[in-house]
Amino acid sequence: MKDRFSDWTRLALDDALLPRADALAMLGDVDMDVLRLAAAAGDVRMAHFGRKVKVHQINNIKNGLCPEDCGYCAQSKVSDAPLKRYPTKDEEAILQEAREAKQRGVYRYCMVASGRAPTPREATQLARILSRIRDEVGIRTCLSVGLVDDQTARLFKEAGLDRLNHNLNTSRCHTDKIVSTHTYQDRLDTLLAAKRAGLESCSGMITGMGESDADIVDVAYELRGLEVPSIPVNFLIPIAGNPLYDFNQLSPLRCLRILCMFRFVNPRAEIRIAGGREGHLRGLQSLALYPANSLFVDGYLATRGDEKLKVYKMIEDAGFEIDGECSEPQTQTAAERYQIDDNRNIMNPKTAVVAESS
Repeated sequence: MKDRFSDWTRLALDDALLPRADALAMLGDVDMDVLRLAAAAGDVRMAHFGRKVKVHQINNIKNGLCPEDCGYCAQSKVSDAPLKRYPTKDEEAILQEAREAKQRGVYRYCMVASGRAPTPREATQLARILSRIRDEVGIRTCLSVGLVDDQTARLFKEAGLDRLNHNLNTSRCHTDKIVSTHTYQDRLDTLLAAKRAGLESCSGMITGMGESDADIVDVAYELRGLEVPSIPVNFLIPIAGNPLYDFNQLSPLRCLRILCMFRFVNPRAEIRIAGGREGHLRGLQSLALYPANSLFVDGYLATRGDEKLKVYKMIEDAGFEIDGECSEPQTQTAAERYQIDDNRNIMNPKTAVVAESS
């Protein structure tokens, strides 16, 4: 097994294609030492990204009101989740949130608008916002607005967009078990439109939706073929009211295996620990930074995540550093940095048993 890890590392550092059988083994070999796997993936990550961690923030600029039936999504038309629905936010509010994200040291500001695809009017409005963020704020941007054609992709590129996000979410074979209102090919066509327009793509998947190991590996190789430079790996968050709730597939070690496999198949890509990392990786979050070099801060589309100071401390404690300058002042005292989360006393002096001295 030692030679196997070394072989995988050498292949990745040479940017050679990992054999599919080895990718499947990373997910399914019950005898594999997952800590050794993470260490090997860490060698690849360090070679391309050093100790830098890119911090991204999502701004949900339009919530709910979506005609699609994606079973994992609280914004879809088939979800009964108690979601607050609202149309596209005011332009000035979006710009102010971009300024605040930059001040917090966020590397990339990711705007997400629910819906199947932007109308021509919505696309024009978004292009204006992108242009203003580029000129007035100066922060990198990513946009996720559903299906995008060539004309809209060119419009966004001209407005200064850096990356267009559109996740494959799952494999071609598994897509019809997740959604019926669009196809896998529709998603693939959006990524190809972005590529033709000269936009970088951001595309990943959601694991834990009843897929097989082969489905996960299929997505990893598809993204390599598309040369996608940014890959968010999500872990299904069970939300009451969603048709897809819980398949009992994920554990912290399973999530770590998945991230490592994505690193070996896509050695030069930015691998992002995305939605669900807090609940699924739990105590292995810092170890997940060995294969991954990016994460989200301050929550996701429909659920909260760890707040920024906790995430920054986790990155620092693991021996990594934030990619970018964080100008937000440190408001915690030295003592507060070492308090447990709920700030309770370790022992209650009224109930603690104290041994009598002899």
